[in-house]
Amino acid sequence: MNPFATVDDLTMLWRPLKEDEKERAEKLLEIVSDSLREEADKVGRTLDAMIAEKPPYFASVVKSVTVDIVARTLMTSTDQEPMTQTTESALGYSVSGSYLVPGGGLFIKNSELSRLGLKKQRFGVIDFYGND
Repeated sequence: MNPFATVDDLTMLWRPLKEDEKERAEKLLEIVSDSLREEADKVGRTLDAMIAEKPPYFASVVKSVTVDIVARTLMTSTDQEPMTQTTESALGYSVSGSYLVPGGGLFIKNSELSRLGLKKQRFGVIDFYGND
């Protein structure tokens, strides 16, 4: 199956890629697209069928989500722990920071799944006492 976005889409929507990033981006686009298909399958939907059935703008949303996930993964350093925020002190010997992707690897945010209609709020009532 084809990825939902291309390297050209990634370049247009995010930033120009360095030569060493292009090959990695191609593989990531395939993996992210398949991961999104798997997430849709978990909730009994088929993402490719949703794209075919819904208005054309839905394909753009899927492309945007794919680019966002790949861009976030490409920003993750592969040779050191990526920090988004660091604080350093001197004589008190203190260093603290926040990691970009705790634990590393590819992850899909709940907000991205919501944009695709794959995660919705649920509500319900639990009857603690039952019916007698």
